[in-house]
Amino acid sequence: MVRKIIISGCNGRMGRVVESICASDPDVSVVAGFDVSLESRAFPVFVSPANFTGEADAVIDFSSPAALDGLLAFALERRVPLVLATTGYSDEQLARINEASRSIPIFRSANMSLGINVLLELVKKAAAVLGDSYDIEIVEKHHNRKVDAPSGTALMIADAAAGALNFKPEYVYERHSVRQSRDKKEIGISSVRGGTIVGIHEIMFAGRDEIIEIKHTAMSREIFASGAVKAAKFLAGVSKPGMYDMSMLVENN
Repeated sequence: MVRKIIISGCNGRMGRVVESICASDPDVSVVAGFDVSLESRAFPVFVSPANFTGEADAVIDFSSPAALDGLLAFALERRVPLVLATTGYSDEQLARINEASRSIPIFRSANMSLGINVLLELVKKAAAVLGDSYDIEIVEKHHNRKVDAPSGTALMIADAAAGALNFKPEYVYERHSVRQSRDKKEIGISSVRGGTIVGIHEIMFAGRDEIIEIKHTAMSREIFASGAVKAAKFLAGVSKPGMYDMSMLVENN
């Protein structure tokens, strides 16, 4: 069965990559796009989701947090599943997403890469074994046009480590304003922005006389677009409302 996909943010860099992935996949068809720019594509483009009157099996969103209200209204009214790959949501927006997931299936991940999902499991294992004997530092690097910092993926990694510890750590962002020695219950998170870096995430466990490092490097944006398309195909076959993520996608592959 060919799944009908809508790309939100279709005229952005990630939206174009998603379109390319869909074009090479016989199981999906892009029926429309949502974008503030009405640049013509091979499918109709709408500024407002409310203006689309056709049918769709899922929406893939690589736009911005500003588009969330329109997307949620559209998805709830039309009962269309959402794949949210956008980052930088506020706590209030995350609460609205969680509320909407009670009515429709929503797949949300700050990173659609399978490799990152594996890395998260490695981080959990390392944090559980090393505990508070090792200092945890996370460094994320992205291109100079990325707006949010730290990245959503860096926060996913921090949360994965925190969930495996036997204490509640404090997240410390950068250290330019800190004038004291490092507390054992900290997780440091630092951001670098420059050039065309797609995405690099490094996690360091620093102990007495040894350092353990786990690193993931994204070589192209296609890994995120491909993951999002897989998520849309998965979600199109889901009838039960709820919040879905990469771990569930991996289990069903």
